[in-house]
Amino acid sequence: MKIVIEAKVDLDPARRAEALEGARGWIAGAQAQPGCLGYFWTADPHHPARVHVFEEWASAEALASHLAGPQYRGMLAHISGFGLTHAVSRKFAVAQEAPVYDGSGVASAQFPAAD
Repeated sequence: MKIVIEAKVDLDPARRAEALEGARGWIAGAQAQPGCLGYFWTADPHHPARVHVFEEWASAEALASHLAGPQYRGMLAHISGFGLTHAVSRKFAVAQEAPVYDGSGVASAQFPAAD
């Protein structure tokens, strides 16, 4: 089962760009890990201190390997050096997945019925 993580991290606004630039290696390292389907950090254009983190892992085992490894520890050490004032993260086990748009280009919140 896929695991998705979303996080909001608030840093010293004057150092956010520096933190993101310096995180490139940690981000690339995480993206190269087995089972990593997506790993991104992005600056919130509406909140000068906030960084949004999105992660997608192929399985709980892949995420567990990441959390136990040097990429995760290095990322924590890196981000902690930039005036971290608040952080919240949540993980989601993905039970269903479907496209937002159907073949006609119409968006839908519904999931197809299980076979």
